[in-house]
Amino acid sequence: MSDKTKRIQSHFNGSHHPVVDFWRREVGGISSRSFSHRFSASENMVMRLEIDRKLAKHKGCVNTVSFNAQGDILVSGSDDRRVFLWDWEVGNVKLSFHSGHSNNVFQAKFMPFSDDRTIVTCAADGMVRRANVLESGKVETVLLGLHQGRAHKLCIEPGNPHTFYTCGEDGLVQRFDLRTQAPTELFTCQAVDPRRRNMEAAQLNAIAMDPRNSNLLAVGGMDEYARLYDIRRVQGDGAADHFCPPHLISDLHVGITGLAFSEQSELLVSYNNEFIYLFTHDMGLGSNPIPSEDKDDSRKDSVPMAYKGHKNIETVKGVNFYGPRSEYVVSGSDCGRIFIWKKRSGELIRVMEADRYVVNCIEPHPYIPVLASSGIENDIKVWTSKAAERATLPDINIETRKRKPRGWMYRVSSPQELLAQLFFLQNRSRFSEDRGEEEEEEEASSSSTGRELLDLILNFNNDDDEERVSDEDGVSRDDFFS
Repeated sequence: MSDKTKRIQSHFNGSHHPVVDFWRREVGGISSRSFSHRFSASENMVMRLEIDRKLAKHKGCVNTVSFNAQGDILVSGSDDRRVFLWDWEVGNVKLSFHSGHSNNVFQAKFMPFSDDRTIVTCAADGMVRRANVLESGKVETVLLGLHQGRAHKLCIEPGNPHTFYTCGEDGLVQRFDLRTQAPTELFTCQAVDPRRRNMEAAQLNAIAMDPRNSNLLAVGGMDEYARLYDIRRVQGDGAADHFCPPHLISDLHVGITGLAFSEQSELLVSYNNEFIYLFTHDMGLGSNPIPSEDKDDSRKDSVPMAYKGHKNIETVKGVNFYGPRSEYVVSGSDCGRIFIWKKRSGELIRVMEADRYVVNCIEPHPYIPVLASSGIENDIKVWTSKAAERATLPDINIETRKRKPRGWMYRVSSPQELLAQLFFLQNRSRFSEDRGEEEEEEEASSSSTGRELLDLILNFNNDDDEERVSDEDGVSRDDFFS
């Protein structure tokens, strides 16, 4: 390398502009792998993300999106109980099939090293199922196990083509080995706070496995603690560690909707009616967090990084990292936007208009700067860094919203009339089906009924509690139907 080249390279030392990094790669200053990582993690690429295409074939809310290991196929599942495999780059459907579930599909993932022919799913019916894509293109689905109540999430052991884990609202965590006939019930989560001991189990919404240590499994649900388990040493409900921001300990009004591990084994936790927090392993409260509240424990005073600005009240939202080394944090919001923060500083750098209603899922591509998002709408948005201009933060109010005790589901005070109306609307939907209408008309009727149900619940207490369902403290009808 010439002295001139070295001087120029030294002059640009520390800069991570894509053009500069491209030049460095060409002159041998950085390896192709380092260039790829820097390119994907570049803030410039994040600031140029925009919708590249919409994948629109589902006929219900899209609750899950996930890339295969190569990143060329996207799998999705929906309230329509169908699973789609997409060639997302051109927007074509490669394959679609009925999942075998009797209710909304909440998660669908490819098993690794299966040539993308094995897909596992969980759903609102509590079932856990496997779908096998045969050489003929036909799909066979089989029931693997069951939760009592909804099963929101599953996670796959990294690099293992046989083993995955599920959690459900019954508090149960199960391990599935596709080589055996029955799942293993590992443990049932119990409430930590004595004031919650009246619950049969701690309802679980989220599960994640450490990508650097497949023995460590995290779960979270309807209380304030994210629990970390060493699955080699599970006895009863003996969590190895608990994580919670200091100010949320003993808060009965929060719960966890999403979890994710970074490439550095940090644990990201998304709370409903609160913020997103990042925990390192030294921030844990131990295996029994209640006694630690009375101890002089420095770990209790460790304050995790917080990511603020989004709104997470109405649905069970996921949370994720973005970038090859988990450089960014991404989340959807009740306002229909996608929020992106810098992981290290917590700085909010992007707010992107995505859906008219709610964004629940954001899935990063395994290699390149691409995102897939979905939510209450029936389509999937694919985001690529092709915008001609760098985006700027929109002029919106991203300050901390005034907290309320509960989300809108908890404000129903007199169930009799509500149940009567729900019964009426459900019967009307069944009556429409019995008349033998065409499939498209049935699904339109079902969608209309679903909207009426949501409208009924959102407006149930308007007469007596109109102030509490204002835009400041709750969700109005316009938030969903504007």
